[in-house]
Amino acid sequence: MIRILLADDQHLVRGALAALLDLEPDFEVVASVADGAAAVAAAVADRPDIALLDIEMPGVDGITATAEIRAAAPAVRVLILTTFGRPRYLRRAMAPGRAGSSSRTPRPSGWPPRSATCTFARTVVDPDLAVASLSSGPSPLTGREREVLRAGSDGAAVAAVAARLMQSEGTVRNYLSSAIGKTGARNRVEATSIARDLGWL
Repeated sequence: MIRILLADDQHLVRGALAALLDLEPDFEVVASVADGAAAVAAAVADRPDIALLDIEMPGVDGITATAEIRAAAPAVRVLILTTFGRPRYLRRAMAPGRAGSSSRTPRPSGWPPRSATCTFARTVVDPDLAVASLSSGPSPLTGREREVLRAGSDGAAVAAVAARLMQSEGTVRNYLSSAIGKTGARNRVEATSIARDLGWL
């Protein structure tokens, strides 16, 4: 019997996942929680074989919860679930110590992700997310361009960004212009959004 922990802040989604898993004779849902902090506590208390975590939860998100679970209960394998098929989620989920990432969009022939729950020794990646991640390619942004985009992500004026980074306004404008060009954006807000979605920030 494979013991499973579910963590998703949406009650209906969590219930639906539990119902799907309960249809499988070799799966047992031992804990069902609504946030990352509770997921960490349940992983320590219940010692499931697998933790299925939603990537976006209030407070402690799935990525942070994964790191905490790996530290507190290293035998627990974690699968990150997301409805957002964006490369940045795959890159975050595939950081050291995480088991992999899967879309929770219903697919009759591919859900539940049995390969992830039955094979504890290998990494599992949703093929759709893998294709999206590979298609986006490596980041063309330099370290300075990423730094400037992050520093101005709250909409701060160029002067404020320059002050934060201890750079001249002209230098900041040059980096912003370059980043906007590389992302194909119309402005720095759009450039930041595109870079984040593609996993470049």
